[in-house]
Amino acid sequence: MTRAAAFFDLDKTVIAKSSALAFGRPFFNGGLINRRVVLKTAYAQFVFSLAGADAQQMERLRAQITAMCTGWDAATVNDIVRETLHEIVDPLVYAEAADLIEEHRAAGREIVIVSSSGAEMVEPIGEMLGADRVVATRMVTAEGRYTGEIEFYAYAENKAAAMRRLAEEGGYDLADCYAYSDSITDLPMLSAVGHPTAVNPDRALRKAALQRGWPVRQFERPVSMRARFSAPPTPVVTGAAMGVGAAVVGLAWYARHRALRAGLAAGTPAPVPGRRRRRGA
Repeated sequence: MTRAAAFFDLDKTVIAKSSALAFGRPFFNGGLINRRVVLKTAYAQFVFSLAGADAQQMERLRAQITAMCTGWDAATVNDIVRETLHEIVDPLVYAEAADLIEEHRAAGREIVIVSSSGAEMVEPIGEMLGADRVVATRMVTAEGRYTGEIEFYAYAENKAAAMRRLAEEGGYDLADCYAYSDSITDLPMLSAVGHPTAVNPDRALRKAALQRGWPVRQFERPVSMRARFSAPPTPVVTGAAMGVGAAVVGLAWYARHRALRAGLAAGTPAPVPGRRRRRGA
């Protein structure tokens, strides 16, 4: 029996922001960047949340990030990310994405996060989401520090190539696999599987999806993963009970409303809400 996987882009597909830019404040607090860089990353995050990023913007972002982190101690970055992960990323996960991940896992498919962001950010996020595998950009280090060079850039066609390698290693049939992304730059990733879906697509990807007959979905509800999984499970019967309760309330309202209308028609004054009638009145 062939295995299958569900491949998820990360930014604006599973989480509501750019994972590469989300850690600006913790990096500032850790002494890695100054206030001016924090403001630049905040602005870039704002622009990304509004319009996403095309190929030119992604290249500019890649150059800025690699230049910024050159010389950083890799262990310090890993520590900061893991210490602040739940504070920074936990509230950004789309509830719809979390539901979809659970559905694919229940169907026996492996969950793979495929992101252009650095492995230092993506791998802990993948662990938080319960992903089986992660594909992410890898930076070159020398003596424990980033050199500014990139070993593997998980972007565009590189994502699709990595997915094909994983399929070969894991025994996936890509025709039975699923993929989700928001960006036209991930067209190769979506085209590599038999079941692609555009999620929160930019204008170019929406057009391409419509032309190809791919599903288009909107994810809009970020939810705290800790709150989601720490909440007590709700039995199925609770939903039925709520439905019955709503029906009873509805019938009671209808009966009272009908009685009021009958009283008004007979000339009986309607009672004032919240005021008790005096005895003998």
